[in-house]
Amino acid sequence: MDEATNANDDRPVILLVEDEALTIMDLGDVLENGGYETVQCASAERALGILHSRPDIRGLVTDVELSGKTNGFELASAVSAARPTLPIVIVSGRASPDPERMPPGAKFIARPCTGEDILSQLRGLLPC
Repeated sequence: MDEATNANDDRPVILLVEDEALTIMDLGDVLENGGYETVQCASAERALGILHSRPDIRGLVTDVELSGKTNGFELASAVSAARPTLPIVIVSGRASPDPERMPPGAKFIARPCTGEDILSQLRGLLPC
């Protein structure tokens, strides 16, 4: 799904931030098949722009290592400050869930994991 809004779609919209093309496509499919609409991008900077222009975003799933200068922990903190009630799932195969870097209420999933694992965690935060 691109950044355009589908007026006929009332599924919760998830901002999916991942810079690996195959990973974002696969995870996007899992989330969309699981009942969510996704808006996808590869950098935190782009994600923040989308978040500010899309009040319909209902959740964030982000990798830690992203394209650009800002990582997923920094993105999650900025999103939490801007929209404190927005559910956030942070995924990484390299970083650990350092409590000082995790925004309040955010969930961390370590890789290797499946798209279904991420979908399950997201459903716990934001049922569709």
